[in-house]
Amino acid sequence: MSIPILFREPRLEDGAKVYALIRACPPLDVNSAYAYFLLSDHFRQTTVVAESEGRLVGCITAYLRPDQPDVVFVWQVAVHADARGQGLARRMLDEVANRPAVANAKWMETTISPSNAPSRRLFASWAESRQVPIEESAYLTPEHFQPAGGDASHASHEAECLFRIGPLRDS
Repeated sequence: MSIPILFREPRLEDGAKVYALIRACPPLDVNSAYAYFLLSDHFRQTTVVAESEGRLVGCITAYLRPDQPDVVFVWQVAVHADARGQGLARRMLDEVANRPAVANAKWMETTISPSNAPSRRLFASWAESRQVPIEESAYLTPEHFQPAGGDASHASHEAECLFRIGPLRDS
């Protein structure tokens, strides 16, 4: 049985809830709580939260690229373990793509590490459901994540491949 879900723009005070959700969804990279307050406020028109019975169960953080305003970039997709298996991530992607703020976006981009099979399946499935191509290219290597000074012993981040989906709409 699926639980009723409310999709909405985040509010500033949702930043702490988004932070807690990301922490509960490994292997997502956890950024500072401050970053999630900014995303919930400054990028609320392109970010979506999914709420069930007053509890945050999903979130997609996204923004329009300042250098390419026809690209909506999906930063993180999080679905709480209790809400998985209901197509929530795909429905949140639809919500982002249908937001008025991204009406002029022709492309959706995201980065995904090679070992993240669930995210790869999600975006491939979403592109297929919209009958648009998805292209993968190299983006960030593990070396990009090495700290300044070259101490490779602290670098443990996998590569990130760039996925480009679209065109999302006719020109």
